Amino acid sequence: MHPEGEISNIRGLLAEKIAGEITLSPSPGETLRKWRRNFGITQTELSNYLGISPSVISDYESGRRRSPGILIVSKIIDALLKIDELRGCNVLRAYESMFGDLVGLGAVCCVCEYSEPVLLSDFISNIEVSLICGRTDVHINGYTVIDSLKAILELLPDQFYKIYGRSTARALIFTGVTRGRSPMVAIRVSNLKPGAVILQGLSPSDVDPVAIKIAEVENIPLLTTKISAEELSSTLNKR
Repeated sequence: MHPEGEISNIRGLLAEKIAGEITLSPSPGETLRKWRRNFGITQTELSNYLGISPSVISDYESGRRRSPGILIVSKIIDALLKIDELRGCNVLRAYESMFGDLVGLGAVCCVCEYSEPVLLSDFISNIEVSLICGRTDVHINGYTVIDSLKAILELLPDQFYKIYGRSTARALIFTGVTRGRSPMVAIRVSNLKPGAVILQGLSPSDVDPVAIKIAEVENIPLLTTKISAEELSSTLNKR
């Protein structure tokens, strides 16, 4: 049996994964149907829990009804997870192997996996970034937000690879950065390389030349953003 806090963290990671897949999918209804079936929940069970007609769920899944907004998607995901909890967390525990390595790593603030690759240029369109080097016409499969200071103080060398989630082709977003050298040095000595690195809290002129040189040598797009960590998380959560 795992501590309740760990299950709660895994629940949050799974909720983010489902939300990301539904909202980014070109066919949100089909993706919603896939996840409902993954949980082994019928349209009637889901609608009863939500207090709505089964036809509403059917209309969403078939595309007859306009794609659900973020609020409705959140309610549906919460219902799926709570029904699973009532059944003994069977589905949640099945996904534990995917997310378990990230639980307890305080340096990892958020992990999101995309169901389909996303252009880096599209990913950064709403987060006010400046490109330091590299190209933005590359694809990423997700992103990880990392507390830079906690990563330096807490992550052991053999734990660093865990920030990549299911794919290294992702944006690593380091918050609370002072110059950007430490995150890039850590990436330099690692065998795994991200699809892009975004340094939060810096202007382009603030970035350490060594960090830029590493990004150029490793052919990793390097970007900065001055928006707050809170605003950054809020914007990403709306995707």
